[in-house]
Parts: sequence; C-alpha cells; structure tokens
Amino acid sequence: MTSADRDFLHHLLETPSPTGREMPGQRVWADYIGKVADSVECDAYGSTWARLKGDTDQTVVLTAHADEIGWMIRHIQDDGFIRLERVGGSDFAAAQARRLRFFGDKGEVAGIIGSTAIHLRRDNLGKEDAPKLEDLWVDVGASSKDEVAELGLRVGHWGIYTDGPAELANKRIISRALDNRIGGYIIAQAMKRVAKAKQKPAFTLICLNTVQEEIGGHGAMMTAYSLKPDVCVCLDVTHATDTPGIDAKKHGLVRLGGGPALSHGTANHPLVVERLMATADERKIPVQHEASSRYTGTDTDKIFYQRGGIPSALVSLPLRCMHSVVETAHLDDIERIIDLLASFVLGLKGKDRFHQTL
Repeated sequence: MTSADRDFLHHLLETPSPTGREMPGQRVWADYIGKVADSVECDAYGSTWARLKGDTDQTVVLTAHADEIGWMIRHIQDDGFIRLERVGGSDFAAAQARRLRFFGDKGEVAGIIGSTAIHLRRDNLGKEDAPKLEDLWVDVGASSKDEVAELGLRVGHWGIYTDGPAELANKRIISRALDNRIGGYIIAQAMKRVAKAKQKPAFTLICLNTVQEEIGGHGAMMTAYSLKPDVCVCLDVTHATDTPGIDAKKHGLVRLGGGPALSHGTANHPLVVERLMATADERKIPVQHEASSRYTGTDTDKIFYQRGGIPSALVSLPLRCMHSVVETAHLDDIERIIDLLASFVLGLKGKDRFHQTL
C-alpha cells in the first residue's frame, strides 16, 4: 500500500456515509477511481460505477457497498435529550458512552450517547442488564427542544460514530465503516491494476459501489437490473471467528490474515467459484471457505437472480468486531483480494460463458 493509497483509504473511511446518505463517500470514491476509468456514473439513489473498456461488450462487475451503519434521530424530548433509531445493524448493546457526529441543517453537531455511571445502574444484587434501544439517550449540549432546533437538528437527521482509522501492530487496520468502505477501496485498486496491465481485458470491467446494502441490498438490486453483467464478483466482509468466545462449530472457522474467504452455495455460481479458486491457485493466494446454504447476507443475494440470472460469487474479507468502531482487518488479506480480483478479470477470455449446460 503506497502512501497515496493509504491516504485515499483513510479519506474514504473518514467520510461519513450512513445508509441513505452515501453521496459524500461516493464522491470521494468516484474522484479516485475516475483517474483510471473510462467513465464514472451514478443512478438515481446514488449507486456509483466506473467502467473500463475491454476487447468485447461482455461485462464483468466487481461490486462492494458504500454505506455504513449509523443512527437517526427518532425523538427529541422537551428537556433536549435525543432518542435514536438504528440505521442498519447498529449494535445498541455497545453504543453507550460513544461520541457521535450528527449532520443537521446547519452543519455538524457533536453529541454523545449517554452512559449512566456504574455505581447507579446496578440493582441490589449487583446485576446489570444490557441496554435496549429505547434506553439510549443522546446529549448534544441542549437543555430544551428549542435549543436542539437552534442547532439545526430535527427528527430524521443522521449520525455516525466519530471513530476513524488507525493501525495496530503486525499489519492490522482498525476503523468504523471498514464494513464495507474497505470493499470500495479494494475494487478501485483492482481496476487500477487492470488498467495498468500490459494486456487489455477481454471483458469490459465495471466496478460498482452500491448504496443501501445494510438495510437489504436495495442499491445492488437496482443496478444489477440495469447493468445486467455477464458475470459478477461481490466483495464484502465476513466474520473472522478466531477471537475468544466464538464457536467455530456454530459459525465456521475464518482466520484474520488467512486470506480471502470464498462462499459456496445458493447465490454463488459454481463455475464462477471454480474460476476464482483456479485463479487463487495460480497466483498462490491462500483462500478460506464458507458455507452459504441458504443466503449470504450480502448484495450477492440481490444480484444473482436479476432478469434471467447473473452468474455471481462472493469473496469476503475476514473482519473482527463487525459493526463496531474497532472493526479489524489484515493488510495482507486486503492485498490478496486485490490480486485475486484483478487476476480474475485479466484471466477472462472472450469465449468464457458462466452458464450451466445439459
């Protein structure tokens, strides 16, 4: 990772892009990938894609999602305290005592999700219950509903955690929104490598950064229908299950630093998965395997069945502490996925068809 690449990644991670308000991050991504793409476009809801022309009209899509989890103002009390609604899968059990950035009509407003002191919240037996969503309260420094309004805040405004990227020892990166802003970074790097390769790709490459994945893959459904690629590789994060308290018998074993995880089953077309495995073997990229017997929980589920069916597969980046402010990934895994995706695209031939035959 060059210093320029690192600056881009950090800029992307720092830029607030909660579900439904992704355009700030999309503009950062489009500006970067536009330097190597032939064209960059977006649709009505903000899903954004870059196109790099190949030798044929066949298209291969590499897709990630741009949105991050967050919060929305649900209610403003007479005393100025704010109550929240989740945007995506925000973990309210880990939300207390966190700083927030709200985006109101007059700009950013700082706030905190309150935390009652440990001395005051235990019952007579010393028991503590995890908070419910309705227990969370936010202090933005206001003493009344009118003072909140003077700050430019109302019901429906978005907020995110303030935590940004940092690096730990041994090639670990941590941040909020690695899920899945890191995916946008990876597919941009893959396109850059394809553009710089000695050979022109046989398939036209489209890198797609979708909106609204965290609430059901709506952006992927819209763009897959309109773009209708010949083959699609989705990139998202998956749970690294090599930390204390996670039972591999229930959740499977995926190790941080163990390489990209390939999913098998349901949305994952076996011929696309086989080609990814062959590419990884040729490039000597270690891979891990996951079972998706019913669904993947990613945009792949919304893409593969569009129109007459789009041969698709899911590649996942191992991630610890998902949907938290300390999501943790390994730089080696990031590099391996960039290599895998770029090599997959460059390995496609004009005659390739990912269709089952009788």
